[in-house]
Amino acid sequence: MSLSIDDIEALFSQRGHEQYSGEPVSQLEHALQCASLAEKDGASDAMVCAALLHDLGHLLHDLGESPSLKGVDDLHQFRALPWLRASFSTEVLDPIALHVDAKRYLCATRKSYYEALSEDSKRSLVLQGGVFTAEQCDAFMKRPGADEAIRLRIWDDLAKQANCPTQPLAYFLARAKRCLRH
Repeated sequence: MSLSIDDIEALFSQRGHEQYSGEPVSQLEHALQCASLAEKDGASDAMVCAALLHDLGHLLHDLGESPSLKGVDDLHQFRALPWLRASFSTEVLDPIALHVDAKRYLCATRKSYYEALSEDSKRSLVLQGGVFTAEQCDAFMKRPGADEAIRLRIWDDLAKQANCPTQPLAYFLARAKRCLRH
């Protein structure tokens, strides 16, 4: 069970047009904007790749539009990992796995963060376990990839702008190729 770069491209081609829950962008637009923000921030290839692929789990199953409206946590942060593990290192995978917990952490540690979340992100936060306690914040920050997951989360939250120009998917897949395990 593994996704190649060609498989990832096909998945975005087949399902990337779908609406990103409750946001004015598609799944593909969100992924491209997130990768663009990472690149503009001077992130490594691994982090740009993580930004591109962080929500791939949404495309690997079909729970319909806005599963959070139905009270469903789709666990998308974990769904793609088995498919990506053979191709990418922990530098790519850890931020993907932790980007939901990074939201929980940021809600606990930055007062204005929660208010800036979209309605769908607030709904999913509850389903994902809610705002971290102080103990959970401490445990999160001790995990490998926590700092990178926080960076990814911030790009994730900003990558929801309608009609935002980005490089095409092929451009970012070329960067992802540089992260492949050999």
